[in-house]
Amino acid sequence: MPSNTTTVRVRYAETDQMQGAYYSNYFIWFEVGRCELLRSLGSSYRTLEAKGCKLPVIEAHCSYQRPARYDDDLEILTNGSLISPIRVRFAYEVRRKIDGSVAAVGRTVHAAVNSAGRPTRLPLEIQKLLS
Repeated sequence: MPSNTTTVRVRYAETDQMQGAYYSNYFIWFEVGRCELLRSLGSSYRTLEAKGCKLPVIEAHCSYQRPARYDDDLEILTNGSLISPIRVRFAYEVRRKIDGSVAAVGRTVHAAVNSAGRPTRLPLEIQKLLS
């Protein structure tokens, strides 16, 4: 299963009144991890879309373990796996770099669709990379 680790820093604008990272930002960080995983495999969303394949999220889940705070460096470990020729799952673990504590774990599932929004097969090279 291919994986990649990406680092992000919690910006002040990403925190809430309790000074923890606002919950919805984890899904943005998941996207960062997903994009960087694809890049590390020699592909990108841009490349997929140029081939007529888009990957909308059809399922998303996040379990929050402990808060990330302003200015924390976070590591986003992302794994990708093929569910079928049309669906792919990404799993995420967000850790605080300073102590390795897990801030959140999550997953997203994506369906491959064409420009008309109809289901389509993932490009063969992506299927092979995520198998």
